[in-house]
Amino acid sequence: MSEDDSGVPDARRKAWGAVYKPRYSGVATFMRQDLREDPETWDGIEIGLIGVPFDGGVTNRPGARHGPRALRDMSTLMGRINHHTKARPYDWVVSADLGDVMIEGVYELDRAIDDIENFYAKVVAAGIMPLTGGGDHSITLPIMRAMSKHMGEPVGLIHFDAHCDTGPELFGHKHHHGGPFKVAVEDGVLDPTRTIQIGIRGPAEALWDFSYSSGMTVIHIEELYAMGIDAAIEQARKVVGDGPTYVSFDVDGMDPVYAPGTGTPEVGGFTSYEAQQMLRGLRGINIVGGDLVEVSPPFDTAGITALNGIQMMWEILCLMAEKIGGEKGRLDD
Repeated sequence: MSEDDSGVPDARRKAWGAVYKPRYSGVATFMRQDLREDPETWDGIEIGLIGVPFDGGVTNRPGARHGPRALRDMSTLMGRINHHTKARPYDWVVSADLGDVMIEGVYELDRAIDDIENFYAKVVAAGIMPLTGGGDHSITLPIMRAMSKHMGEPVGLIHFDAHCDTGPELFGHKHHHGGPFKVAVEDGVLDPTRTIQIGIRGPAEALWDFSYSSGMTVIHIEELYAMGIDAAIEQARKVVGDGPTYVSFDVDGMDPVYAPGTGTPEVGGFTSYEAQQMLRGLRGINIVGGDLVEVSPPFDTAGITALNGIQMMWEILCLMAEKIGGEKGRLDD
């Protein structure tokens, strides 16, 4: 194994890039990508990694506002190659960390939602596909609003979660993390007939009537295990078809053994490996954006949730890069 004067083996450079640094050094950015907070520097970026430090919509344990920072820190463990799918996102696309959304309306839910939407409107107008680390699940609504308005049509959704998040108003407000997808359908930015929700369980079932009445496909955790991962993903692919599709992954879809640090944990979830299998099974869908939400570091034992969360964010990044790289003829490069 050859190496240059720095003492870094060639194999290590191939795995980690031209500029090798110890994982524990430097300022943490998403996946150790360049930080480009100024929109004037966004030219040429194809995938934007974005943090939304907001948990004003939680109904139980707070702390997801600290999620982006914890995810960035754990993302230093992510490499350059997906060992299973062989995806090489940084060879196929230009990606960058666009920083965190600046939320002026921290104490005003409606204003905070608008702040997030306005930021993402700039992102998609620049031709950038967004991949987000949250933040609670209420942030997905303004992201989808910005994307749908830009495309001029509603998006489909593949949603991994313990909860459907299609609940009614709570304590006099519709903007909470248990209801973004109901509001998204009512706003015309989400197509319920092209929406599938996987891993659903727990005592909040009575809140999810809208999922069924609107035409969403719901796979409870018991059904997931009965039908198997492959069958569930085949159904997901069939539901969303060839239309533009958003992928939203709530870490509480995983069992609390794998995601203890989250706002509303539910026992009996899928494993981290099963989550990887499901995401990898989505290769080739018409993905237009995605997020990883509900990591709450104050409740996260040894960073387990952040580590599993960033791994799922990496898997979504690989889906995006393979799509863009394929469209631009770069996959053989």
